[in-house]
Amino acid sequence: MEFKFKDIHIGHLILQLVNEQKIETDRILKFFKITDEELEKMYQSKNIDTERLLLWSKLLAYDFFRIYTQHLVLYAPPTSINYKKENNFKSVPQFRKNVYTTEIIDFFLEMLDKGEMTKNEIIEKYNIPKTTLYKWIKKYKTDQ
Repeated sequence: MEFKFKDIHIGHLILQLVNEQKIETDRILKFFKITDEELEKMYQSKNIDTERLLLWSKLLAYDFFRIYTQHLVLYAPPTSINYKKENNFKSVPQFRKNVYTTEIIDFFLEMLDKGEMTKNEIIEKYNIPKTTLYKWIKKYKTDQ
């Protein structure tokens, strides 16, 4: 199954990981101090508050926040340089778009392999430096 970072349904992802890890429902209910109905609502929920998501990350030993970070890398529009200068928000952390996980690199290389996008299309659409993409191809792409 191919994961789509554009449409994240966190409840379904949590349920999938619970099933894969075979975590018992009683353990989850005790951990969160909730009822079966509340647990089912979490599984059906597209969004979960950050405190609960942090608890899920701890319980399942999986960084669910990384999914959202990868979404930002792929789909956040490049910000205007002038906007950054005019609105100097020093208290707000700046995201570094040049930090790519192996999942993201694999995503781009898979799109190239399947012919879904060309190198130039990836460079333009996702604002990835040309040299970076070519380094990934050289480093990670397996010879076929």
